[in-house]
Amino acid sequence: MSDTSGDGFRSGFVTLVGRPNVGKSSLVNAICGRKVSIVSDKPQTTRHRIMGVLTRPDAQLVFVDTPGLHKPVSALGERVNATALESTEDVDVQCLVLDATMAFGKGDRWVADRLEISSAIVIVNKIDIASKAQVVAMLGAAGELGAEAYFPVSAETGEGIAALVEHLASRLPAGPKYFPDDEISDMPEEQFVAELVREQLLAVTRDELPYSIATRVTEWEWPRIRVDVIVERESQKGMVIGKGGSVLKEVGKRARAQMPEGVYLELRVKVDKDWQRRPDRVERLGY
Repeated sequence: MSDTSGDGFRSGFVTLVGRPNVGKSSLVNAICGRKVSIVSDKPQTTRHRIMGVLTRPDAQLVFVDTPGLHKPVSALGERVNATALESTEDVDVQCLVLDATMAFGKGDRWVADRLEISSAIVIVNKIDIASKAQVVAMLGAAGELGAEAYFPVSAETGEGIAALVEHLASRLPAGPKYFPDDEISDMPEEQFVAELVREQLLAVTRDELPYSIATRVTEWEWPRIRVDVIVERESQKGMVIGKGGSVLKEVGKRARAQMPEGVYLELRVKVDKDWQRRPDRVERLGY
C-alpha cells in the first residue's frame, strides 16, 4: 500500500448493489476497462463479492461487484444474498443500480431500503436499449427515493460512465493506494479461470442449468489447468457434456480464447447431488 494521502490523492471503496441482471458486472468491467466479473443474461451470474480497481493520477476507486439480491430458495441463494448485503457495510459510497428497461418495482425498493439512501448514488443502466420514455419513467420513480445523485448510463456503450466516475472520485476521502497501479481485481487467478468457464457454460447450456452449475479449478500446473464442472443430477451431466462432447468442447474453446496462448484446459463434469441446497456443499465450493 503506497501512501499518497499528502498530495490530494483520494481513494476508497464503492459498492454496487441491485436486483439480478441490472448490469452491475458489466458496469464494473466498463469502468475498469477490462473484464473483472463474468457476465451473462441469466440471473444470479455473480455469486462472489468481486473487487475491480480503477487507478487514476488523482484517485483509486475500488468497486465492489455484488451478487444480485433476490428471494432465496436455496442455501446458495441465502449465501449470495448475505454476501451482497455484507458488501454494503464499511464502504465509502453505496450505489443502487437499476435497469432502465424495467419498471421500478418492489425488488428495487427492497434493495434501496437496505442502503443509506440519502447518501447513496442511483445508477440507471442500459439506457442504450431503453426508450427515452422508459429512462424518464425510471428516473422519476427512483427520484422519490431521495438519493444523493442520479446517473443514467450504458455499460455497453460507455455513455454517462465518465461523469459517473468523476462524481464517485469526488466522493472519496483522501487516502492511499490500496492496490498497485497495474492491478485491476482482487480475484485469484484460479477463481477467475473457474468463473470464466462458468460464464461460457451459461452462454452455451440451456436455461434450466445455470442455477445447478458450479466450477472449480482442481489442478493448476501451468500450462495445464483442470476445471471441474459440478452439476446436481446425472441427467444434467449429459446436458453439459452434449452429444459427442459438443457442448463441453464449445465451452472449452470459448474459455481458451480468453486465456493466454498455449494453455491446456481440461474440463471434467461431476455430479454432486442437490449441492446448492446443502449449506456444507455450498461452503465447500467456495460460496
